[in-house]
Amino acid sequence: MSLVPTNEELLARARADLRMGLGVVLRDGDEAALVLAAETLTDTRLADLLDLPGAPVLAITARRAATLKARPYDGDLARIRLPQQADANWVRNVAEPARDLDTPMKGPFSVERDGSAALHRVAIAIAKASRLLPAVVVFRTDASQMSSFTGLTELDAVATGALLQDHTPLSPIVDARLPLEVSEKGRLHVFRPDDGGEEHYAVEIGSPNRSKPVLARLHSACFTGDLLGSLKCDCGPQLRGALAQMGEAGSGILLYLNQEGRGIGLANKMRAYALQDQGFDMVEANHRLGFEDDERDFRIGAQILKSMGVSSVRLLTNNPSKIEMLQAQGIDVVERVPLRVGEAQYNSDYLATKARKSGHLL
Repeated sequence: MSLVPTNEELLARARADLRMGLGVVLRDGDEAALVLAAETLTDTRLADLLDLPGAPVLAITARRAATLKARPYDGDLARIRLPQQADANWVRNVAEPARDLDTPMKGPFSVERDGSAALHRVAIAIAKASRLLPAVVVFRTDASQMSSFTGLTELDAVATGALLQDHTPLSPIVDARLPLEVSEKGRLHVFRPDDGGEEHYAVEIGSPNRSKPVLARLHSACFTGDLLGSLKCDCGPQLRGALAQMGEAGSGILLYLNQEGRGIGLANKMRAYALQDQGFDMVEANHRLGFEDDERDFRIGAQILKSMGVSSVRLLTNNPSKIEMLQAQGIDVVERVPLRVGEAQYNSDYLATKARKSGHLL
């Protein structure tokens, strides 16, 4: 029945629930688990959970586990048993690296190594998609206890895991003329993902000839750099520099993708900045938070370009990964156009890390 929410729609609801501190239920056949985000967990909800018969665990990524010296028996994650006296503050102290200096004596941890971690893996992926810390309290249960969770959003774990791996289709919503400083012949296109996530934008300069390679850039949103003029990165100068080159050329397409902080969201990016102030580089900070070097999905850019009738580009980028991704998705990158702008006193270490660890051509 079309009036009943699809699993994709339930996933959008689940992301909002976790951000508000509500739990969600994952089901896989006869197995089920209640999932609560570590970041938004409350003492009351954790106490009620610990009163139930069972053994909840805190699931964290292997990246975070390495910082905590917790053994990730499941390969990509670790399942840390919650002590009976644990409160929400204990959970957050383990989950959030900003607290590592305040509470350096963590552990030793009791880590589960038996049984399946499939539900925990999907739960962490949902937390990431919610732009929360990738740490979740997971309470495995059975049908006899499900009445305790009436009213919570329920997801099929297998279907949800597949959704989180797949690229979400985008739909063009509207486009309109938008005169810009670099060109009076500007046009803004808005694309909305079917999963209820953030919208993405395409800034079209002039009338690019689709039969020839189009000057293009995939630019990830950076609130601090693009809007506030942050000196910690080169994003703002790259945005303005790319638009200026398109204006001078008379045509081009800049994709503005809402994947802040390499796909971890603004709040987590600020957590990474706080760790950088402690002496960690950009990649190390992301790892301590529990994320990979780069969590962005550039398949979004390829889909937008195709929907705009673009099959080949001259790509404004210093990042070889963008070229590889576009090529893999059927967009022919005939030329890499360097975009070396914005180096300053405060971002020299950041740029050096991008070159050394992420392969940027700077």
